[in-house]
Amino acid sequence: MQFSIDRWAALAMAAALLQAPAVRADQPVDTALVLAADSSGSIDEAEFRLQREGIAAALTNPRILQAIADGPLGRIAVAYVEWGSPGRPETVVGWTMVADRRSAEALAAAITAAPRSPQSYNAIGDALDHATHLFAGCGCQPSRRVIDISGDNADMRSRLPAPAARDAAVAAGITVNALAVLENDRVGPDGRPWLVEYYERDVIGGPGAFVMAARDRADFARALLDKMALEIAGMGAPAPRYAVRTERAR
Repeated sequence: MQFSIDRWAALAMAAALLQAPAVRADQPVDTALVLAADSSGSIDEAEFRLQREGIAAALTNPRILQAIADGPLGRIAVAYVEWGSPGRPETVVGWTMVADRRSAEALAAAITAAPRSPQSYNAIGDALDHATHLFAGCGCQPSRRVIDISGDNADMRSRLPAPAARDAAVAAGITVNALAVLENDRVGPDGRPWLVEYYERDVIGGPGAFVMAARDRADFARALLDKMALEIAGMGAPAPRYAVRTERAR
């Protein structure tokens, strides 16, 4: 029998998920976290693989495992979404419990094994809307709900504009943080990277919401690790290193 590469990837992903505990209905967790990654056409296959590997490395890093263990309950729920096309973000890996190295490695393996979702453009608003609605299907009872969205450009062609989607998420008690992948030296009106300023204005929201920047795609893993450690610990961003903090609640 002949299998396509995508078929093998799907089988590998399914095998990995069998090792990860599912989220049980009404089970309390410290944080429910949606990792929403840019899969748009601006990211080539090598960059996309680098991004996926960065996510997997962050999930299994000792800093993240310790941050999870230090929580009152010692467990979090994570879902992985890829976005880009207007109205077509995709939940690549659904809600998965992470409480120790084994479960973190199983989730990381599922993410790296999954076929890439077909995406185009940069529909950030639709990604936020999709992620917001995911929480209703988590089944868990989180102390915090966080959307962690990463990207390298502004919103393009969203059916629901990014500010409106952000406001709806915050109204539902969700914090939206962003990771800006800087592709050039362009600066905004305040003299900081323009994408950081854009995400601060139009994308993030909620108490302690913040933007953290990666200097380029190769810096993605470092930035995501720093960002996830803060999110899991329930903290805002530290000063500079292109981190922007806001206390505004929408």
